[in-house]
Amino acid sequence: MANVAPIDLRPIPVTMRPLRRLPQLAGGLALYGISMGLMIRGGLGLDPWDVLHDALSRRTGLTFGTITAITGVAVLLCWLPLRQRPGVGTVANIVLIAVAVDATLALLGPADAMVWRIVLMVAGVVLNGLATAAYIGVRLGPGPRDGLMTGLVARTGVSVRVIRTGIEVAVLGTGWLLGGTVGVGTVVYALAIGPLTQAFLPYVTWRGTIER
Repeated sequence: MANVAPIDLRPIPVTMRPLRRLPQLAGGLALYGISMGLMIRGGLGLDPWDVLHDALSRRTGLTFGTITAITGVAVLLCWLPLRQRPGVGTVANIVLIAVAVDATLALLGPADAMVWRIVLMVAGVVLNGLATAAYIGVRLGPGPRDGLMTGLVARTGVSVRVIRTGIEVAVLGTGWLLGGTVGVGTVVYALAIGPLTQAFLPYVTWRGTIER
């Protein structure tokens, strides 16, 4: 099988084509929050990171949001040996996703019928893959957790599919062992998000060059 050239995901300054890239960033992050809301309303399992957040919240007594923030800071520290630097997208990740999740949960009530719950789960996973590719591909700086992924991709040369899936499975296992909530949606997400993100990236990645 022929080798496929890796996609360059290094951040590009926001001053390069901001009118084109900032809307993609905002749209990708909003879609990410919507996809999370769909999975929550489906009630068939949290994504791996939220399984870990749920477990830590139960064990520490801290709120879910507080644990999410603390985890984000801890993951940012892991960027240091990977030589990752935060960007506009890193900050926007925290704000826009939170707003989009809350809006989605306010507009969409819990699902009762199993068919509808499955639809919400599948839609949430697929849209999450597209959203992840969209806001990473705009190259304005990934969120803390996705920055860990892109840093490992850049340093190891391994594909996004393999790195993303490996991280999700590791986080899922840790969260489950600590007592986090796991369901069929969790397993589907952990196994599908890497391939989905890899598949969408070529269509949404901004391919401008970094000036030296």
